[in-house]
Amino acid sequence: MKKEEQKYEQAYQELQTIVRRMENDELDIDQMSEQLKRAQQLIKFCKEKLTKTDEEIKKILSEE
Repeated sequence: MKKEEQKYEQAYQELQTIVRRMENDELDIDQMSEQLKRAQQLIKFCKEKLTKTDEEIKKILSEE
């Protein structure tokens, strides 16, 4: 899924799934490495989305 097509909620849910699988020891060592990299991408995406949304909200509120 391309970054611009991905929604925050989808990314957050995927991240939750990765965390749950790690907590439940559902991943072997190869999967763990791959999923950790994916989790890092998702965290970055979510942070960027939240920051952008926060900036947009502040801009809207300052225009009133």
